Amino acid sequence: MKPFTKKLVLENGKEFPGYGFGSDRTAVCEIVFNTSMVGYQEIVSDPTYTDQIVVMTYPLMGNYGFADEDYESKFPSMGGMVVRECCDSPSNFRYTKTLNEAFEELDVPGISGVDTRMITRIIRNEGTQKAAIVPFEMSHEEAMELIRTTELRHNLLERISCKKRWFSRTPNHKWDVVAVDCGIKYSFIRQLNAKGCNVTIVPYNSTAEEIMAFNPDGVFISNGPGNPADAAVICQTIKDLRGKLPIFGVDLGHQLIAISYGAKNEKMKVGHRGANHPVKCLESGKLEIVVQNHGYTIDEASLSGTPLTITHRNLLDNTIAGIEAVEDKIFSVQYQPDCSPEASSTYLFDKFIKLMEEEKNA
Repeated sequence: MKPFTKKLVLENGKEFPGYGFGSDRTAVCEIVFNTSMVGYQEIVSDPTYTDQIVVMTYPLMGNYGFADEDYESKFPSMGGMVVRECCDSPSNFRYTKTLNEAFEELDVPGISGVDTRMITRIIRNEGTQKAAIVPFEMSHEEAMELIRTTELRHNLLERISCKKRWFSRTPNHKWDVVAVDCGIKYSFIRQLNAKGCNVTIVPYNSTAEEIMAFNPDGVFISNGPGNPADAAVICQTIKDLRGKLPIFGVDLGHQLIAISYGAKNEKMKVGHRGANHPVKCLESGKLEIVVQNHGYTIDEASLSGTPLTITHRNLLDNTIAGIEAVEDKIFSVQYQPDCSPEASSTYLFDKFIKLMEEEKNA
């Protein structure tokens, strides 16, 4: 048996020795788990996982490598990854790097060979907590002191949002959309392009006046990391834009739209992270199996007195997964209706297009 090189230490004091891969740096972050069986490259490069150590519940990762075309962001900012087994011999004609090589390049530390089932149970039972990936030689006392004294970073949007506006154009476009970058995934931009939208991506702190200067047909509020309460500047922008043009929000954007109407959000014990969450559309009655990635939910009682109505619910815990304000032409969902044109939830992009068409013809 080869000697251990790294260990995962949880805030509750439990240690899990294993084998390091990727970056050799030490990481102290919030630890969460993801139940997806595939899509690890998209998870690693999703800005919503900024400064989080992600435990993958599916045991084998890296078996199809990394492909240059499949990244969801230019500068991935995940805190670390915990896997049962790391495959270093991918079987995929498209791959350009192994999991280990990609993590080295992205400066993301990883650890393999640990009991991911036990770690997942601990998070499920005790809730998310701080954790550290450290050298195996580090003493338990030193690791616990490192966890205790490390403050988790806030205001993550300042770090991961674009600094200047940029464009993603499509031939023969019909619509002009401004996307507010709270940590936007490239797949959302591709989906809007596929629907005939030219997309202008702007920084998270852009004002309503700066957005309206682009003369858009609609506004997209993107996904992103951190506590929605840290993004008050975007809530003010949403307030200033309400009723002027259609607005569509996803994940963090969903939370921010709710807050802009005076609703409150609350941190979940574990959160929803994975590609297999059942969500019901209350209007159609249809069930959707969706990708979710969030640690906060809307306090349902706080919606009282607002024009927001609930449109979707997560069937695992009955939390709110969609809201809408019909008069203001605003709607949002707490999941990710992207990935491909065949995805079951891409009708939401069609709804956004329809609202823009109605507004233009009004």
